[in-house]
This record gives sequence, structure tokens and C-alpha cells, in this order.
Amino acid sequence: MERFNRKSHWEDIYENKPLESVSWYQPNPETSLNFINQSDLLKTAQIIDIGGGDSFFADHLLDLGFENITVLDISSTAIGRAKERLGNRASKITWIVSDILDFLPKQQYDFWHDRATFHFLTKEEEINHYIKKVSKALASGGTLVIGTFSEQGPTKCSGIDIKQYSTSSLTDLMQHDFERINCLEVDHQTPLGTNQNFVFCSFRKK
Repeated sequence: MERFNRKSHWEDIYENKPLESVSWYQPNPETSLNFINQSDLLKTAQIIDIGGGDSFFADHLLDLGFENITVLDISSTAIGRAKERLGNRASKITWIVSDILDFLPKQQYDFWHDRATFHFLTKEEEINHYIKKVSKALASGGTLVIGTFSEQGPTKCSGIDIKQYSTSSLTDLMQHDFERINCLEVDHQTPLGTNQNFVFCSFRKK
């Protein structure tokens, strides 16, 4: 059986689907921005968006005056689309094309945001590898925000199996290196009009 190629899968999606048609399309990432506001970050804070692709989160961070924004995505096509949309402002962002499991952070971050990637990690070794990576990359006292499909949400996304979480299961998973700040469930309406239930949790690095 041919091994699933995660990068090729996402390149194909971004090459063939307009931004406005994908299920995660969200012109105003209100929940994520609320977590930013609650974190009381300096404008010079180091912020990284995991699986940010061509989402609008980075656009809003620039609008808010943040100066050190990094966007990581497995798809060079997604990042290319974001750069094209942002025009000259794209130069204000650090862009990284990488699978999160291969990413080797070269600095520490004050705010790690992931609304797109974590629930695609379904194997225990991948999940543990991700958590160790965040723990090393996040500064002491830094904020981790994870958004995943809830136990009432989809079981697949873009044809791929995902792992669902509850607020308690996500908290239990992170409790060794992080203390929970806040958790909530949010309904996201897709362009097709269907609702997807998410769990969002914020944590502080111990």
C-alpha cells in the first residue's frame, strides 16, 4: 500500500480549491483574536501560526500592529497565495514551508497558535512529538492556543481522518508542561452552511 503523502495532499487542495470554498475559510478569526487580546502581548512578541496557510489570522495580526509574526504551513502553494494577497505587507512576516513534525524552531515564541494542524495528528508518537516541540519552542510563561475538532465535530477533514478532543482530554494531554488558562467550544460555519464544532484551549507554559 502506498504511503500517504501529506504534503502532496495539501498542495493539491490549495492548487485546486479557491480560499472561499474550503471548509476552514474564516475572514474574521474572532476566537483566535480574542485569545490574542486576552494574552496582553507586547507588539514585539514572537507569534507563530501553525498551519496558517492562506488564512486571515496573520492579516489581522498585522492590522493590530504586531511586528514579529511567523506563519508555518506544509503547503508552499498556500503560503504563496497568502503572500500574493498581502502584497508588500507579506515582507513583514516570516514564512516557513514545513511539515510541523519536521519543523526545527530556531528561536522561542511567546504565542503559539494552531487552529489547523493538531487534530490531523492521530498517532500517539506524532502527538507526543508535537507537544515536546511546543514545550521547547515556547518561552517560559508563553501562551499556547490549540483549536481542534470537538467530540461533536467532524471525524474527517479534506478526506483525512482526524482526532477529536474534549476540553478535558486536551487539558490532560498538555498538563505536564502547561497549565490551562481557558477552554471553550465554538461552532464554525463552513462556506457550505454546515456547522463544525471546535474545542479551543489556551495554556501557559510552566
